[in-house]
Order: sequence, then structure tokens, then C-alpha cells
Amino acid sequence: MVRWIGGWAGVCAVLLLVGCAGAPHRPAPVEDRRPASSPSTNGSRNAAAAAPAAALPGAENAGKPGFYTVRSGDTLIKIGLDQGQNWRDLVRWNGLDNPNVIEVGQVLRVAPPAGEAVVVRPVSRANANLPAATTAATPTATNGTPGTTPPGGATAPVTAPPATASSGAAATPLSADAPEDSLNFLWPAPGPVLAGFDDPKNKGIDLGGKAGDPVLASADGRVVYAGSGLRGYGNLIIIKHNNVFLTAYAHNQTLLVKEDQAVKRGQKIAEMGNTDADQVKLHFEIRRQGKPIDPARYLPATR
Repeated sequence: MVRWIGGWAGVCAVLLLVGCAGAPHRPAPVEDRRPASSPSTNGSRNAAAAAPAAALPGAENAGKPGFYTVRSGDTLIKIGLDQGQNWRDLVRWNGLDNPNVIEVGQVLRVAPPAGEAVVVRPVSRANANLPAATTAATPTATNGTPGTTPPGGATAPVTAPPATASSGAAATPLSADAPEDSLNFLWPAPGPVLAGFDDPKNKGIDLGGKAGDPVLASADGRVVYAGSGLRGYGNLIIIKHNNVFLTAYAHNQTLLVKEDQAVKRGQKIAEMGNTDADQVKLHFEIRRQGKPIDPARYLPATR
């Protein structure tokens, strides 16, 4: 009897093993056992995540002609130079309360509003403070950004302009429609050409010389910027000649003109230097509607 029970137990064990081997194997279902979020603890967080980000100023104009979307590293002075406009006009067209603060993604008007004639005109001295070299950042750009000029920071030394130069509102506005060839550009310095035009590596030409050598206005115009607020240019002068052309004179040791001053072709406007440069030189640019062009196309073959 004992032997039979043992045999019967062995048969049952074999049948049990066969049954287990024949059954298909399925992984256990995965269940989410995390407790449901409590509205009292996560409601505000979920609402904040669902809420759309606030649109930046001018976002509705992104991509339209005459508008520009601010990028990281931009400054109002740089945007004005690249668009062929006076930075003061950008402030006015966009109703900027603080020209020292722009935001990445902000859309700025860089062409005059409809119905406003574009003229090279005297600028009111009521808002004469230059914007600092504020770099656009996310979400906002503020003074004191590394590599930029802090509030009230250093500016280029400026001496009194020559007595023969006219300045302020008494100066006569330039013609807005002067033909290109009427500007009759001249060489701004007599030194040798150290580097030629090679956009984007070199947006102008570099002329050699000694510290203190005269830098001359290449054509009649009005100074729209004089300072050190554009990184990489040192002490810089930008002259607007008409609604087509700007010229830029960089790395100066001393500036002899001020913003809003009318200047004449051949007038001494600065002294050559090496501010923000590896040697004494004048970096000279001609920009047509903000785009750098080879100055050799417009400068005379002989000096």
C-alpha cells in the first residue's frame, strides 16, 4: 500500500510538470501604481505648464519685410548698423522705453512706418544718452552682461570738434535721394592696405598707420554713432551719408566728433589707434542699406 501511494505521488508530480511546461508563458501585466495627482498639490503646476508663454513684443510681425527678430548677441547699435539705420530711429519706431534692454525673440521694426519719409535729419538732444553695449540674452538683456559695457561705463574719449565743423540742429539735413556716385568717397587714411574685403571674415578694409594718424570722413554726412559700444570695433564712428550709405571707422585712439554732428568730406574725425585690435589700424566699412560692400568699388584708384 505504501508503495502504491508513492507511485501515485510520482505520477501526479510528472503530470504537474508536463502541464506547466505546456502552458504558454505571459509576462505579468505592468500596472501604474503611482497615486493620482492631487489637485490641491499639483493643480497650480499643471495650470502653469498648460498656459502658453507670453508673446514677446512685435511677435505678430515676425518674418515680415521691414522687421527683424532679435538674436543672441545683438545690440541696438549692431542692429542699426546691419540694417543701415540710426539706432535712435529704432528706439522711436519701436517705442522702446529703455534702449539698453532688448530680448532674444523680440521683433523690431527696422524700416520706417508707412507714411514716414526716411531722411537723414538732425536728432533731438532730448534723449541724448547712448545705449550701452547691451547684448541680447534670454529672457532679457540687462547692463552688466559679461563682455559688455556696464551702465555709465567707459566710452571713447571725445575732444572738442574743429571750429569749422557744424553740429546740432543748425546743420542742414542731407538729401535722402542722393545718387550713389554723387558721394565721391575718398580714402579715410593714407596708410597701406593691411587686409582687404572678405565678407564675412572682414566686412571692410584695414588700413595701416601710426597711433595718432588722422582719420578722415570719406564723404559728407552726419554722425549717427560715436563711442565704444559695439564689441570688436573699439572706439567707433558711424556716419550716415543718405538713405543708402553708411560708413564705419573703427579702432580709433581718439574721437573728434560727436553724435548728430554734420561732417564734411575729408574732415578729420578721429585719430588712428588700436582699441579692440591687435595693432594700430583703421578698419573702414562702406555699407549699402546695411549690407557690407567692398570699399574698393567706391574708393578712387589713386589717393
